[in-house]
Amino acid sequence: MKNDSTTMFLNIVLAALVMLGVLFALLNIWRTSDLRHLNSVLQVQMQRFQGAGAKAQMLLNDTIQYNASAKNPELAQIIQSAQAPAPAPAAR
Repeated sequence: MKNDSTTMFLNIVLAALVMLGVLFALLNIWRTSDLRHLNSVLQVQMQRFQGAGAKAQMLLNDTIQYNASAKNPELAQIIQSAQAPAPAPAAR
């Protein structure tokens, strides 16, 4: 194969494509690492949220038991509003 302008042009294109391949591989590794970190952070937040929800449910159960003996109408109204189903999210 002769060393002419076409061969030189194709070698430059090949070198550019190799460099882009390496760049895209490094970007992929970096973004995957960021996503793994974000996933672990979100899992910790979800565990905290579930724990807070469990504590709120226990508090509601204790309040219902207390109101069964105290018969406070204001407390019964609060319990009823806490037990009401959440409104459905608006359709997009």
